Amino acid sequence: MNHLKLVCTLLAAALAAALCTDASAQFRSEAFSQQYNDDPATATDSTDVLFSLKDYFAGLRHEQELKIGTMTGGSAVFIGGSQIYNKQAWKLPIVYTAIGAPLGAGIYLNSQGRHDAAKYCFIGAGVAYWATLMDGVINFRPNDYPHPGTATLYSLLVPGLGQIYNREYWKLPIYLGAMGFAYHYYLDCRTNYTRFRNIYLEATDPEATYTGPITADQALYYRNVYRRYRDYSILAIAALYLLQVIDANVFSYMHNFEVDDDLALKVAPTVILPQNQFALANPVSQSAAFGLKLGLNF
Repeated sequence: MNHLKLVCTLLAAALAAALCTDASAQFRSEAFSQQYNDDPATATDSTDVLFSLKDYFAGLRHEQELKIGTMTGGSAVFIGGSQIYNKQAWKLPIVYTAIGAPLGAGIYLNSQGRHDAAKYCFIGAGVAYWATLMDGVINFRPNDYPHPGTATLYSLLVPGLGQIYNREYWKLPIYLGAMGFAYHYYLDCRTNYTRFRNIYLEATDPEATYTGPITADQALYYRNVYRRYRDYSILAIAALYLLQVIDANVFSYMHNFEVDDDLALKVAPTVILPQNQFALANPVSQSAAFGLKLGLNF
């Protein structure tokens, strides 16, 4: 038995050595050191840098073209940059006034204790900020249609607008209906969560006299249930929002994917030869087999 194990071990080692020798002979050494950049010392792949301030400000000076994502991402921080890049600098006073005026009013009203009025001012400043980004995306002029970056940003700014841009109108009821249902469910769960939370607080308050039909334990149970469902509905809204953004991006890329009538499956008889017929110097005599060949044309 020990001799048999020794023989098997030697055979395995010989086979491994042979395979390693064959593998090293099949590949040229250049294949492991080949560079695909024109100048490996200076060139970078497109995925190396997601955002560059140098490129962004060079685009604002109109020294180079910007991708729509770079333009919008930079303009989200440097407000008005998209208007400058789109050669619509005349809009800057409107942009800064629309954002700055309600923002300043909100800060002043909040300091005066008028928090409700300040809240609406802050909302107005946020809407103006959103409109500034939307204006930059709308006026960006890509060379091709549909442009994946444009479709993605449309969906980020307005759910469903990317599908309209891709002319896939039939998807709107699906996404907007699902998001509307999730939002309605969120409001319902939030209302019931607040209701049972108040009941629980009242039932457990030692200074209050509670005579309601629901006990503290029941109120605690339903409070936790509706809080959990409320959180699930928020996750559902976020997932649907992200899904429609991905959908707009993917299908804008696939817009020009060719699908025609040439797609066909062909079946034909064929002769199957032994695999080692040409591999060995003295091949073992084996007879050919007959079978079917499947061909997919697209």
